[in-house]
Amino acid sequence: MVNGVLRLRGRSWGRRADGMVAALVFVLVGLGSLRSLIGSGTESRAVAALGWFLITVVCGALCFIRRRPVAVAVFVLAATIGYYILGIDGPLMGAFVVALYRVAAEGHLRAAVGLASTAVIGTGIGTLSGSEDVNGVALFMLAGWLVAVVATGWLRNSRQAYTLERERWAATEERLRIARELHDVVGHHLSLINVQSTAALRRLTRHPERGTAQAEEALEAVRESSGEALRELRATLGLLRRAGEDAPTAPVAGLERMGDLVASARVAGLDVRTRVSGEPAPLPTEVDLAAYRIIQESLTNVTRHAGAGEVVISVEYGPGLVTVEVADDGRGPAEYTSGNGITGMRERARALGGDLTAGPRAGGGFAVRAGLPHGNGANR
Repeated sequence: MVNGVLRLRGRSWGRRADGMVAALVFVLVGLGSLRSLIGSGTESRAVAALGWFLITVVCGALCFIRRRPVAVAVFVLAATIGYYILGIDGPLMGAFVVALYRVAAEGHLRAAVGLASTAVIGTGIGTLSGSEDVNGVALFMLAGWLVAVVATGWLRNSRQAYTLERERWAATEERLRIARELHDVVGHHLSLINVQSTAALRRLTRHPERGTAQAEEALEAVRESSGEALRELRATLGLLRRAGEDAPTAPVAGLERMGDLVASARVAGLDVRTRVSGEPAPLPTEVDLAAYRIIQESLTNVTRHAGAGEVVISVEYGPGLVTVEVADDGRGPAEYTSGNGITGMRERARALGGDLTAGPRAGGGFAVRAGLPHGNGANR
């Protein structure tokens, strides 16, 4: 809807701009043609009146140049040729130059070249037929001017196309970034909720007299996971808030909150151990978030697909690089490498200039390892 409003506003402004250009051209051409009214022009009154009529309709046609650039330019050229065939000495060629520029600027390069060639050939025919108004030098200069007009219009079209493509690319990157955030947040917590609620139902079904306490524990974990999912979802959707709205107050996800991921995975039945090596240092926000999300998504995959019992999370701080690894003793990657999880993690790492590998371990199980480069300082 917003794009539609912007397009309507752009069209409205474009029409007003075309009207102002048409008015300006009319004034300039009219000033150059005043001698047919107040001077001792060689044209008869009838020819002078016809000339002013052509000036008026040509400049009026320029009001529609943005809607039908080629058709308007063809009409302007035809009317201009008729204008000069009548023997009128006036600057109406300026209106054709404006129309020619718009044709090239709208991306109709072949039409612009054809119109410019027609104008040069027509002027050359007039010169050869004995017209004294245009000589060879003037014809050469006219050709150069028209080539410059076409080149300038085409350059403007190319710059607009390049800018539009960059905007589309930026919008696509932003959409993919938000999609990754939503996938990681929602997928992780919903997976834990699914595992925990399934465990609660199984305990109540198999052991109704003894499973109540265990089911209550699992349902409490479900409540905590759903609450955390809502908080992170609100923080992620805060990226889409309008200008002037308050920023989300939830803490930014990072390696400092890795304990929350470990606790959730343990509630889901995994034996999780962590290893931290190197000197922990503040990380730039985007690197800290990427490391957290990679660990989160890896634990989600393990919980949903791997059938693992033990998981080891390793974090290694090095100079200009932080490396995270999630290794499990499950049945391997066959169940989940076809989804979007590993692809999204790899995109996160590459977006920061890092890399990510995912594959089976030599001793069995599966491992995800990512190296994320960063600067010396934090960017918080």
